[in-house]
Amino acid sequence: MAERANDDEVLDRAEKAAADIRSSIISGHFTPGSRLSEQALGVALGVSRNTLREAFRMLTQEGLLVRRPHAGVIVAVPSLASIIDIYRVRRMIEGQALRGAPPRHPAGRALAAAVDTAVAAREAGDWAAVGTANMEFHRAIVALADSARLDRVYANISAELRLAFGIIDDPEYLHAPYVDRNASVLRAHAEGRSGDAADELDAYLIQSERTLLAAYARGDRDVH
Repeated sequence: MAERANDDEVLDRAEKAAADIRSSIISGHFTPGSRLSEQALGVALGVSRNTLREAFRMLTQEGLLVRRPHAGVIVAVPSLASIIDIYRVRRMIEGQALRGAPPRHPAGRALAAAVDTAVAAREAGDWAAVGTANMEFHRAIVALADSARLDRVYANISAELRLAFGIIDDPEYLHAPYVDRNASVLRAHAEGRSGDAADELDAYLIQSERTLLAAYARGDRDVH
């Protein structure tokens, strides 16, 4: 029993470390193609090498990290197919969440806070922060579905999405169009126009996907 308890503790620590690394990817701290230092990251997270390697294994299975011979652990660079699939899943999850949510759902406060944060960051010229606020906005949309399972699924999608955003070197070009569009989606949701909110979101997800696919086609950041 003691051995089983120890195994569970190791797994819990590894899952926590994986969640911390995933959050760093979502925030844009770890960018596509960057190498993760096992020693430095272990110290930063306060975990053993074995725990960190288990966390790396989890994130590799999720497609967020890759292990390369003689190079170590690398943050994944999204493929063309993965970008297309990410947006297909986003439209399914986010659109349905918006259509079925009542206007006074508690997650609406998180939507409004994300919009306010993005507007303030835009005024300050902090486009990385705008991107992070955008991620929070879409996380809050998923929260409208009241599904812990969808929340967990979307955490991984958010991390993959942030890596896809890393293809474009100009964050202002990437994020500027969506600050006001997020505000418009929020307004439609708050007014009880759930169908309009979902339709507008779907249209702008299509535009966002096209922007990323165009960047991929141009070879921004030498994506391969």
